[in-house]
Amino acid sequence: MTMEDMEGMMDAETDFEKLFEGSVKNIKEGEVVKGTVVQISKDAVVVDIGYKTEGQISLRQFTDHEGNLTVAEGDEISVLFEKSEDDNGYLVLSKEKAEQMQVWDDIVAASEADRAMNGMISQRVKGGFYVDIAGVTAFLPSSQVDLKPVRNPDALIGTCYDFKILKYNKGKNNVIVSRRVILETEREAMREVTLEKLEEGAIVKGTVKNITDYGAFIDLGGIDGLVHLTDMSWGKVSHPTQVLSVGDEIDVKILKFSKEEGKISLGIKQTKEDPWQTVAKDLLPGTRVKGRVVNITDYGAFVELAEGLEGLIHISEMSWTKIRHPSQRLKVDEDIEVMVLDVDVDQKRISLGLKQVEPNPWDNVEERYLPGTRVSGPVKNITSFGVFIGIEPGIDGLVHISDLSWKKVKHPSEIFKKGQEVEAVVLKIDKASKRFSLSTRELENNPWDGVQERYSPGMIVEGAVTSIADFGAFVELEEGLEGLVHISELNRGKLKAADLKVGEVVEVEVLNVDPDDNKIGLSIRSVVVPLAGDAEAAPAVEADAPTEDAAAPEEEAAQAEETVAIEEAAAPAEEETAPLEEVASAEEAPTEEALVEEAPSEEASSEEATAEEAGEEVEAEAKTEGDD
Repeated sequence: MTMEDMEGMMDAETDFEKLFEGSVKNIKEGEVVKGTVVQISKDAVVVDIGYKTEGQISLRQFTDHEGNLTVAEGDEISVLFEKSEDDNGYLVLSKEKAEQMQVWDDIVAASEADRAMNGMISQRVKGGFYVDIAGVTAFLPSSQVDLKPVRNPDALIGTCYDFKILKYNKGKNNVIVSRRVILETEREAMREVTLEKLEEGAIVKGTVKNITDYGAFIDLGGIDGLVHLTDMSWGKVSHPTQVLSVGDEIDVKILKFSKEEGKISLGIKQTKEDPWQTVAKDLLPGTRVKGRVVNITDYGAFVELAEGLEGLIHISEMSWTKIRHPSQRLKVDEDIEVMVLDVDVDQKRISLGLKQVEPNPWDNVEERYLPGTRVSGPVKNITSFGVFIGIEPGIDGLVHISDLSWKKVKHPSEIFKKGQEVEAVVLKIDKASKRFSLSTRELENNPWDGVQERYSPGMIVEGAVTSIADFGAFVELEEGLEGLVHISELNRGKLKAADLKVGEVVEVEVLNVDPDDNKIGLSIRSVVVPLAGDAEAAPAVEADAPTEDAAAPEEEAAQAEETVAIEEAAAPAEEETAPLEEVASAEEAPTEEALVEEAPSEEASSEEATAEEAGEEVEAEAKTEGDD
């Protein structure tokens, strides 16, 4: 090759280089340019931007959150020219930075135009949240999230909203956004529209915005109104939370409206008819209605028949038998059926009855339980004057203390315990007074049957002292059979009545027997009883004692003296007391008040316990307590 040829080739090569350099774009670092995807590998995307060499971008920049590829060969994309070449000779390009630069341009334009941009709340941080705006991370302060404090901040993560750009610094890559500014603008626009439509008496829809102790604030659309506690319901409301919850959508009536002050008074109950306007014709006495127990007091229970309509069941109208407290029959929130007894519209009072919807167990009780009928039931109450037995629901029977047993009973608790199952015999029923008299002693053998055959005047028998009274002592001859030793028949030589002790076994003489009145008169003084240590009654025998003949005059004199003493002691008693049994009967009978006020005293004998009149009067006075 000649020198001329070589020079020609060099000139041609120089011309080609000039031509190539002229065809390559003049691109500067940091510039966003268009490029074409020419190849996609497993970890990179090759992009031709018309430069000397091609550029590689990480495949990660072309995948979505689920890992799907978002680009294909031949697609035209925008990339940022970061560097002319890397260690491998490729251009350094970035799709993400190109997008961010574009977003920054949009952010700047939106801020200048006071325009909102959409973003997603991506993360909760100290003092607020991060918001992703097309790849650019912005900060959302907590005070700019909503018009009111957010109760559950974590619930906002992943939600998308429109935001206003408050501040930005492109150099430091900082952006501050606000959602509250947009909400305030929207609310003000709604407020103007709402104010034009509001008028007193109108019924409008609203949303419960806030609840206080005295009422609730309702958002009517850019403007708030207050529903006072007294305007929430026709019924009794102690706190707004009983009726409303934040976020509830409700109908309210505008009671008062001041456009100048922007104050609105609202009512909820005014959107409904006052139930008392129709109560007079809807609830007539004798009507059965259903309701819910809303309150229980010591004197009764209040039942809600409808919203704002309550009636009272007095404790006396709850059961056919007396109860101590309404809680024995009812519970709060219990649904029940009641009967209307009376309605006072002026005073807004309704009287209700619960027992009236139940059968009255006393209606045919006299036909179902004839005298002599045997019944059984649990002991429901024990008092000093008797025992109450549950016969059936609503009916309790009284076993008076005098009818508990043939033997003497000081207190019913000696025999029975509460809850014990007891069998008894019906004595008498008074339907009008709701008295049911029973007897348990009628089921026992009557020790007074055949008493005249077993005991006759003059008999000397043994018995145990059961009680001592001022007028004498009672001695039990056999179980359930007692006799009275009147005080005039008590003295035994030098021993007086006070020397007797309960439980002591003594010998007595039968003076008289009265089976009709269940009475036996006894005497101790008529029985000769040797008393230890009594020199007169039992003289000691000495070594030089006189013979029987010598002692006879002295013994006869002593006996004559003792006989005179006895006659003198007995004579006044006979004059003052007349017949023994009459005196004993008059002095031993305790009063009715004593039977009621305390358990049978030592003065009360089994004889007086049988007095039917006393029992009936005690039952009358004790009925109220017995029903318990």
